[in-house]
Amino acid sequence: MADYDVIIIGAGPGGYVAAIRCAQLGLKTAVVEGRETLGGTCLNVGCIPSKALLHASHMLHEASHNFTAMGLMGKSPSVNWAKMLEYKDAVVGQNTSGIEFLFRKNKIDWIKGWAVVPKPGAVRVDEVTHTARHIVIATGSEPASLPGVEVDEERVVTSTGALSLARVPRRLVVIGAGVIGLELGSVYARLGAEVTVVEYLD
Repeated sequence: MADYDVIIIGAGPGGYVAAIRCAQLGLKTAVVEGRETLGGTCLNVGCIPSKALLHASHMLHEASHNFTAMGLMGKSPSVNWAKMLEYKDAVVGQNTSGIEFLFRKNKIDWIKGWAVVPKPGAVRVDEVTHTARHIVIATGSEPASLPGVEVDEERVVTSTGALSLARVPRRLVVIGAGVIGLELGSVYARLGAEVTVVEYLD
């Protein structure tokens, strides 16, 4: 008999939602995730943290440009980048801890580590093999690399690195006009950076 009805590899929006639904339908369910927190790219280093920074920078923009027209007078706020990053991290923490709560509530096992599927119906994590009647692969994606460009996550960063820069840069070039690139470009532009977006497609 298999250890689980379903093992899901990856705890991002595809994986954790599938896991919760499987458990609600009475299936013994486990999720394999190597990150320290659940939620995948979206909750940890994608949609949620970028939206938190977008919200904070939007509030700054409103206060600096539109409050006077609404009759709201006073000194414009200044940016405390470290506090803004703390706010972003707190928003992420609330969301990821919410998923942990849902896993406990629905009796979903979180197998911490990286998965290998050595044969049908088996998932190996850190030399321990777990069996399942069904395996769902929901591993998500990684930022694309560019030939000849070395990413050091300090001066040349992926979207992940852009969420936690040491300071707001004076100038920023965003390669790719996708959602995350434009969101983060908007954040830094509102905070005073000179932002240029480079996009191949029309």
